[in-house]
Amino acid sequence: MRFAAVLACLASVAASTVSSAQDYPARPIKLIVPYSAGGPADVVARVISQRLGVVLGQTVIVENRGGAGGSIGGRVVATADPDGYTLLFGATGPLVISPIVFKLPDYDPTKSLVPVALVGTTSNILVVNPALPVHSVKELVAYAKANPGKLSFSSPGVGTPPHMIGELLKLKAGIDMVHVPYKGGGNATQDVIGGQVQLTFENPAVSLPLARSGTVRALAVTSSARSPQSPELPTMIEAGVPNFVSVSFTGIVAPSGTPEAIIRKLNAAVNESLKDAAVQSVLGKLAVDIHGGSPEEFGAYLTQEREKWSEVARAANLQPQ
Repeated sequence: MRFAAVLACLASVAASTVSSAQDYPARPIKLIVPYSAGGPADVVARVISQRLGVVLGQTVIVENRGGAGGSIGGRVVATADPDGYTLLFGATGPLVISPIVFKLPDYDPTKSLVPVALVGTTSNILVVNPALPVHSVKELVAYAKANPGKLSFSSPGVGTPPHMIGELLKLKAGIDMVHVPYKGGGNATQDVIGGQVQLTFENPAVSLPLARSGTVRALAVTSSARSPQSPELPTMIEAGVPNFVSVSFTGIVAPSGTPEAIIRKLNAAVNESLKDAAVQSVLGKLAVDIHGGSPEEFGAYLTQEREKWSEVARAANLQPQ
């Protein structure tokens, strides 16, 4: 009798889960963006959320919860009810890098979040102050080796993608540079323009207009292939740095325990949204390479990225702060 009761209970729970998935979404969905409003990731999230709302037939509300390299917003979702109504518009920072370089005892995205869909990837561009006497990556590497420790590179802060990309360059090229962290990307780039630091890695939406105006000098893109937005720029590999590939990603994740049927429904909706011409137009202008795909593919990608940046952190002797 007890066994029969347990089976009946499990059947009831399963039926309830299926029913909730079929009815989903019955109310507005909250999409947490772990960065301040106005940045590239926020713009992409808002474009996706609008189309996602149309596909799902329910409002998708974007809420900005920035701070601590994106981990504050990550925590909000990690501790939310796993019902599909609170999602994270995750990125390289909160999903991969922050857990490697920061002590986050109450936030582990590998355990508390599950992948829904990879939205897209964006390369960065290596830019230098025009007064620096280099016009290629090879010349930059040669200059750095002739002047060890005299070059400095900026980033929006410790553990941000530009910081880690700079560490990757140090590792792959065998050079010594000084990292100068700022409290935001604007200041980090502005001081390259002003000459307080010599170089940085910046998003194409920001760096290309500056490069074309002569404010900074662009040397290479960090992707595996040249960018359609800047076909004149070589990749870092073409420029002479072996095995150097780095892209920043954005994707949607949900709290662990979210029913599989809801994850699948969200995944299908994201993939459908990414086919929209208006979405593709905006993402193209932001130099975002659109991906999509299954939750499993996104999960494999996350594992690969975590292994890569863990290796860079160890090589740079970055101790969790």
